[in-house]
Amino acid sequence: MDKSKSFELTQDKPIIISLGGSLVVPNGGIDTTYLSEFNKFIREKVAQGWRFFIVVGGGTLARHYIDAGKKIVGEMSDWDLDWLGIHSTHLNAHLIRTIFSDIAHPRIIQNYAKKIESLKEPLVVAAGWKPGFSTDFCAVTLAADYHSSIVLNMSNISTVYDKDPKLYKEAKPFQNLSWAEFEKLVGKIWKPGSNLPFDPKATQLAKELGLTVYVIGKDLPNLDKILNGDDFVGTVIK
Repeated sequence: MDKSKSFELTQDKPIIISLGGSLVVPNGGIDTTYLSEFNKFIREKVAQGWRFFIVVGGGTLARHYIDAGKKIVGEMSDWDLDWLGIHSTHLNAHLIRTIFSDIAHPRIIQNYAKKIESLKEPLVVAAGWKPGFSTDFCAVTLAADYHSSIVLNMSNISTVYDKDPKLYKEAKPFQNLSWAEFEKLVGKIWKPGSNLPFDPKATQLAKELGLTVYVIGKDLPNLDKILNGDDFVGTVIK
């Protein structure tokens, strides 16, 4: 597919990574191979002077709980469905925080109303907050609170298409999208357990703040290209 070029990422501001829970727990089992590679990559970048906030999603683990709840009791409120997802993000985030325990801030961000004062650590791990949106919204909130204009969205979705490429062979990939164009694709209503490139509430906030979001998938060499300002595969939304 077409590639874009990044010129915006610099080490003077932290990089916000929205890490999809599907990369942590793809289908009920923890992907220790990928997390080991992610651990090595982030540590190398920290040694080079980069700073990161990693917001961890619930992904497949959340969907297992949501599906189980629906199967047992039938209809569930969005409030309950969201909390199952949020607690899943807490578990996933604690694993990531444990992996980086020697270089990460000791507190996992779960309440975004409480900012970290005098941050010294090069890495902060964050999780879900409250019902009504996904961790994508949390990532955008962190970008605003800690003065970053960039969010890197890493998940099992590597590029934004006009329709689901798994169902439609003629699906068209996008290299660049405006927030108005992207909003037409994802809508404005958040539903718990949605599997979207970036959630509607996060989209609205990112649009208001004028942020740039890179949808880049899970590939770490691809992430390295972005940090180096080289051509990469993915979609830029701004």
